[in-house]
Amino acid sequence: MVLKRFTALALLALASASAVSAEPDAGERKFIRKGMGEGEVVLKIGPPDHEALHRAVRGQPEEKSWTYFPHARDPQTLTILRFHAGRVAEIERKIAR
Repeated sequence: MVLKRFTALALLALASASAVSAEPDAGERKFIRKGMGEGEVVLKIGPPDHEALHRAVRGQPEEKSWTYFPHARDPQTLTILRFHAGRVAEIERKIAR
């Protein structure tokens, strides 16, 4: 009984540690594709550095953009994702100097 509890606690601690250490990789930004959902993007490359809402009218699809600033794993590249109804509609990558 004690062994089962210890094993369960050890597995829970291991799962928690791996979930916390799983940091989104900025190098994955180049793999974002049109049609991906907001949740997929956050899981793949993390939350945006800046978010702007362009249109939010009741009964119409929401339009917004997410901006990711240059990062050590994606140097000199500014990535802007435009969303329409929660899906990536446009991807813009600019060299920032």
